[in-house]
Amino acid sequence: MIITGHATREGTAADNADACRVYTLADGTVGAAVIDGIGHGLHTSRTVPLLAETAARIAARRGPLSGLLTAAELIADPGIDGEEADAVAVAARVYPDGDVAVVNWTGDARAYGWDGTRLRLYSNDHTVGQQLRANGIALEIAEAHDNWLRTSLARATVGTVYTAGIKDKLIILSSDGVHDQITPAALENLVRDHADDPQALAGALVAAAQPDADGYRDDATAIVITQS
Repeated sequence: MIITGHATREGTAADNADACRVYTLADGTVGAAVIDGIGHGLHTSRTVPLLAETAARIAARRGPLSGLLTAAELIADPGIDGEEADAVAVAARVYPDGDVAVVNWTGDARAYGWDGTRLRLYSNDHTVGQQLRANGIALEIAEAHDNWLRTSLARATVGTVYTAGIKDKLIILSSDGVHDQITPAALENLVRDHADDPQALAGALVAAAQPDADGYRDDATAIVITQS
C-alpha cells in the first residue's frame, strides 16, 4: 500500500509560488509533483497549481518525464505580454507493487530516499553552482552561483529533464525552500523521527525551514511517499 503526505508553507514574500499535487489511479499507482515557481506574483501563484495537477496526473498514467514535459507545454510560450510563469519541478511515479520508483526533475527541486537507516539525495541541482562543484571549483565560489538556474520547466526538453530510480520505500520530493533552509543533518533527523507518518513528516519539513540572515524565508513544499 502507498501512503502519502504533503504540505506547503508560504514564505516571507507576498504569495506562495509553490504547489504540490498527488494523484492516485484506480489500480493504486501514484503520481506526485512539486512545482516551485520562479519569482513571485499573482500570475505565478495562480499558474503553479495547474502545473502541479497536470504533472501529477500525467506522471501517474505516463510517467514523470511525460508529466513534466506536459506541464512544460502549458508555459512554453511567453504569452502575449511576455510574462508567462516559469518554474522548477520534480515528479515521481510509484507502483503499489513496484521495486523501483521513477523520479524526474528539472532545476533545483529535489528527490530524496530513506531506506530506514540513511537519507540519500537522488537528484542533482541544475544550477551553475552545482556545475562548478562538479568541475572542481572552490566551494565558496560555487556557492555564490547556486541561484543561477541552468534550466527550467518552461524550457524543458527530454535532454534537460533528468531521471533517477529509487528503491527506497520512503521518497521525499521538495522545493528549495525546504532543503536550502534546513541543514542535511536536521533534514535526516526529521525523517528519522517521522518516517512512520508521511503527513507528519511533510508538515515537519516545511515547518523547519528558517529565515536567512536577511530575514527572508522561501516558500517551502514537500511530498512524502511511503510503501508498505
